[in-house]
Amino acid sequence: MLPSKDISRLIEIMAALRQPETGCPWDIVQTFETIKPYTLEEAYEVADAIDRNDPDDLCEELGDLLLQVVFHARIAEEAGLFSFGDVVEAITRKMIRRHPHVFARSDADTPDKVKAQWDAIKKEEKAERATRRAARGTAEVLNAGHLGSVPRNFPALTEALKLQEQAAKVGFDWAEAEPILDKIEEEIGELREALQTGQQDRIKDELGDLIFALVNIGRHVKSEPEEALRGTNLKFRRRFAYIEQQLSAAGESLTEADLTRMEALWQEAKTGPAT
Repeated sequence: MLPSKDISRLIEIMAALRQPETGCPWDIVQTFETIKPYTLEEAYEVADAIDRNDPDDLCEELGDLLLQVVFHARIAEEAGLFSFGDVVEAITRKMIRRHPHVFARSDADTPDKVKAQWDAIKKEEKAERATRRAARGTAEVLNAGHLGSVPRNFPALTEALKLQEQAAKVGFDWAEAEPILDKIEEEIGELREALQTGQQDRIKDELGDLIFALVNIGRHVKSEPEEALRGTNLKFRRRFAYIEQQLSAAGESLTEADLTRMEALWQEAKTGPAT
């Protein structure tokens, strides 16, 4: 079998890998649940390639992510649930429906009007989806109501951001950023109190409240928390690498250096090439 730019070849390859008698022993036994972590991992690797501005890696990682979509669709088709074609049809239907200003008639001629139109259409789709879930008997309390459209399986930072954005749409929000800073200081105080008790459940609860408040300030200053944290992670990598390189150049190792030595190199890194 030869590679191809036609999506049908990828679908054929996945079918061959899942073929019970002649397929790959690993691929054959996979389920939605077992490949879910790989799907999330591939999505993060796409984001990483974008962050590194590496188009070659981005092309490859998008292919890996597409493979995950085909993999899930193949498992579903074998179970008689849906096929890859159904996935494509569903997303094309959704995009056409959500862009009447492009594919039909609409007066949404500015970004703000398009956003309002998009939200209105999503609200309609949410109601229709809730009806379908109720008919199937799969509705859940936490999937209902105003916050029901926010998936609970999002990464926690993303879920917090989306919950806050959704609540803000009905006015449950701070009017400005300054009071959120006061809230953050309040949460820090409560975390300090929890630490003094040594009660792990309380500590975890207060830590979660603090992080939630930090996400909120990020939203208000228009700095997406996930991206802000990724930037800090990258900065930490650079500075720690500087520490390691300087120690190595001096014939020392990370395990031999004490905290005072590493902190001094960290301060160097903050003002030097590793900033």
